[in-house]
Amino acid sequence: MIAVTSSVTLKDRRIFELDNKCASLRTEKQDDDYLQNDYTQVILDITFYEENKLVDQEFPEDCSPFKIQQLRQDLTEPEVLAGRLVPAQEVQSVLGLEVLECLYWRRGVLIYMYCHTLHQRKQWIKKNKAIFLKCLQEGICYLMRMLHVRNSVKLNDGVVFHNSATANFLAEGIFSDTHMLMMMYIGEMCFWAVKYEDCSVDIGTQILHKYVLVCDAPLQGQGWNTENAKEILTEPIVFYRCSVCVFAYKTL
Repeated sequence: MIAVTSSVTLKDRRIFELDNKCASLRTEKQDDDYLQNDYTQVILDITFYEENKLVDQEFPEDCSPFKIQQLRQDLTEPEVLAGRLVPAQEVQSVLGLEVLECLYWRRGVLIYMYCHTLHQRKQWIKKNKAIFLKCLQEGICYLMRMLHVRNSVKLNDGVVFHNSATANFLAEGIFSDTHMLMMMYIGEMCFWAVKYEDCSVDIGTQILHKYVLVCDAPLQGQGWNTENAKEILTEPIVFYRCSVCVFAYKTL
């Protein structure tokens, strides 16, 4: 326990030092890659440690909302600092596509895991339905933003592919296993939301249909399970539309 406390103290000190250096960088206009390679990595490491503690403790009811909000703010900090350091450039140009995707993914999957735990607390949801639905909406939005950090590859852009399966993945905006998991998580959260509020939604169904299509064709036999996705798609209910995310989904 002493070792853990000492480690956290050192990390807090490191963040303070990095924050000061970022302030000086804004004035001196030195290497912009510093933000991506150093400060952001510290943020990702510390929040990962805190997220795992919450998961291991099964998201205690008394402290989880505050800690999750704090983690979300921490994972937003690199974007804020990027905007301050290089205001003339887009955030993704400063942080890089993979880092920006990671920041959205980490916030989205944190809320997904929290909602997955809350979904099993039926009595809690009865008393806090609005809070649960808000968490679902925010989680969906983070994952949708992650999906749209990169543009899908158009197959008629003059790019030559030697593997048709790879071409299809890129055309659908799927660049990694994480993108596959993201689609499943969005579908699940849409499904949970509609169980507690009557809405008309197509985001969940379209995302899950894409997930099943990819798993049953190019990724068949690669260990991806579609049973839960197919079960959700056969439920006689409509899916939840996250109105905040509709703007992002139009390009799918």
